[in-house]
Amino acid sequence: MQTVLVTGAGGYIGSVLVPKLLQHGYRVKAVDRFFFGTDKLPSHPQLELIREDSRHLTADLFANADYVIDLVAISNDPSGELFSEATWQINHQSRAQTAVAAKKAGVKRYILPSSCSIYGFQDAIVDETSATNPLTVYAKANEKAEQDVLPLADDSFIVTVMRQATVFGYSPRMRFDLAINGMVYGAWKNKVLPLMRDGKQYRPMVHVQDTTDVMLLLLTADAHKINQQIFNVGGNENNYQLGPLAEIIAEEVAKHIGSPVKIDWYGDIDHRSYHVCFDKITKVLGWQPKWNAQKGAQEIVEKLVSGELEKSTQTITLDWYKELEKWRRIIQQVEMYDGILDIQPIF
Repeated sequence: MQTVLVTGAGGYIGSVLVPKLLQHGYRVKAVDRFFFGTDKLPSHPQLELIREDSRHLTADLFANADYVIDLVAISNDPSGELFSEATWQINHQSRAQTAVAAKKAGVKRYILPSSCSIYGFQDAIVDETSATNPLTVYAKANEKAEQDVLPLADDSFIVTVMRQATVFGYSPRMRFDLAINGMVYGAWKNKVLPLMRDGKQYRPMVHVQDTTDVMLLLLTADAHKINQQIFNVGGNENNYQLGPLAEIIAEEVAKHIGSPVKIDWYGDIDHRSYHVCFDKITKVLGWQPKWNAQKGAQEIVEKLVSGELEKSTQTITLDWYKELEKWRRIIQQVEMYDGILDIQPIF
């Protein structure tokens, strides 16, 4: 049985990936701070939960690991801007250190899930050879991580970078701060979908089931095809202009709630756009996405209607980080003798 060490294992993507790895017969070392709890992962005899910060991983954690999928990240632009130093430390430096440690430990393959956001906003259709234009701390840190890990590749240490499109879809650690997910929730909750003019902006999307399928594929793909390679992960048909995307979501939500959903245009025309080419992953690995926006919207709205899924502070990443920081300050002010009410008395 082969072992996969997954950082960020309790997050939005990790909580979908880990069960898949277990189902495919892998042993999993799930490394995470578990800010969102350990209940997002299943109990399993081949799953080891390791509560640790990626900035403090020690060499012994990589012992007997065959593969590393380095998911850990401060995972969106607003969080990256507010916690910029931590984002540089986690998204760039810790992942570079993890790759080095993995190579020293004899790990066979290292996969870095990065982001198409490093292309920034561009007029031309971009592919893996295009110039990058990272505009945010999140995107810049991802690019630096790519630049540090790719040169580590050799015949015995296979390194692959996944530049993921914007991810959407249901996850046990649900997020409503992602474009499609948030649009579906707003349309369901308010019967209104706010959209910045004029809706012609392009955004590439990929479902969480699809991107995790790619991660499994990279564990077994021909090393010569993937070593020291960058792959845009998504599908050409999932490059959506935001106007037509909103119409797809409004129509799908309306079918489930029995009421029309209005698209509410606001603001000046937003010219920020980027359109990504996903030909390489199909040509090299024969992979294509199985999900599109309509199917993803259906999945989410069905769970909202049934009550299986609901919005909370935890489903908005930045809000939850702020909440944790707030309670940390409160607890520090009242804690004494390693406790609050339950402490060891002197009598």
